[in-house]
Amino acid sequence: MFRLLLAALLTTIATTAGAQTITCTANHTAMMQAELLFGRNIDGRAGVTEKAWARFLAEEITPRFPDGLTVYDAAGQYRENPAAKIVRERSKIVMILAEAGDTAMARIDEIVAAYKKRFRQKSVGVVIKPACVSFHAS
Repeated sequence: MFRLLLAALLTTIATTAGAQTITCTANHTAMMQAELLFGRNIDGRAGVTEKAWARFLAEEITPRFPDGLTVYDAAGQYRENPAAKIVRERSKIVMILAEAGDTAMARIDEIVAAYKKRFRQKSVGVVIKPACVSFHAS
């Protein structure tokens, strides 16, 4: 239940943050930074293998954000309610920089829905914030 409430809160915050504006210097572009937090336990047990994750990344995330993204390995933890024990799990964090707006948010929502369905997850964390971005080429 707690994870569902947290997911709803994060979605609300993400929607509000997506509409925020930011002023950047001349050599930076205003964009949206999205971080998607994917737990890899299934039914409380280790379950999403590296092979399954790689397939999900290739089939669901990369086609929606082909211009680039970054994937981090992480160690996540949560508990369902204050009386429950803490559950620790291997996790993946995907950071995406994109033009802010409804199109990017719709693609993120599609990724979240696909992960929850494919791997029987209750939630996926989503953090959205404005960012000033530049890529310096040599």
